Amino acid sequence: MKLRCAVLDDFQSVATTVADWSPVADSVDVVTFPRHFGSEDELAAALEGFEIVVTLRERVAFTASLLARLPALRLLIASGMRNSVIDYAAAERHGVTVCGTASSSTPPVEHTWALLLGLARGIVPEATALREGGPWQSTLGADLHGSRLGLLGLGKIGSRVAQVGLAFGMEVTAWSQNLTKERAEEVGVGLAASKEELLASSDFVSIHLALGDRTRGLLGAAELGLMRPTGYLVNTSRAAIVDQDALLAALHAGTIAGAGVDVFDIEPLPADHPMRTAPRLLATPHLGYVSHSNYRTYYGQAVEDIAAFLAGAPVRRLG
Repeated sequence: MKLRCAVLDDFQSVATTVADWSPVADSVDVVTFPRHFGSEDELAAALEGFEIVVTLRERVAFTASLLARLPALRLLIASGMRNSVIDYAAAERHGVTVCGTASSSTPPVEHTWALLLGLARGIVPEATALREGGPWQSTLGADLHGSRLGLLGLGKIGSRVAQVGLAFGMEVTAWSQNLTKERAEEVGVGLAASKEELLASSDFVSIHLALGDRTRGLLGAAELGLMRPTGYLVNTSRAAIVDQDALLAALHAGTIAGAGVDVFDIEPLPADHPMRTAPRLLATPHLGYVSHSNYRTYYGQAVEDIAAFLAGAPVRRLG
């Protein structure tokens, strides 16, 4: 009898076409779910009887209580090699093997710049006005060349964002708790004296930090208040790094020029969420990792994970 594999949140309905599932076709039946299940009860009901589950990034939390309700589950595959919403100890107790996949940093770098450029040049309001018969030019674009880009975080993604900023002729500085002058110089950027100095002196601020105890709520009302009224904030990292109420207040008050956001405290975003209607906000539905090449890797390596598990030698184990 074949095992059953559930693929969650296949919004684009591409999971079974972007990768070759034939290596496991004789052993596994794949069922994809194109809609998000918003509650544990819905998830438990939908996943009943599935031995394998493939989940995207950190969209679905596999808590101890959920895992206890999935007695058939034997293999959980999450895209990426880091996942903060899986209870690994509970998975082990229930005999569930957890595996990951590779994930490219290129798509989030590119999406960061899509948001930053869209904000700087008013792309969305200008394109909307053109299509709907609105005014011919109503915004005045912000120049990148000669302006200052401040990066919170200079890791794999932040350093590549920095290189693009330098290519645009921007002055780039960076800050994080552990960032050294030597590392900043390796990338060719300046080291900000402090988080506060970076926020106060930058025309554009982009966040590229992992979420943890030290970064949760890193930018609150006081920190956002340091930004220039002509400054823009971009967050393609994690929503919880920025106090969401403080960000909404700044956008409504106009104390910053705008924000580009790809991550939210609740995903998918509820229809009545205030982020959907906030002024000065360019928001996208967590598209940072959503690209053809990344999905080909996610699902291609998910097939590899399944094949290895069936052979008794799991690969890319997490936890």
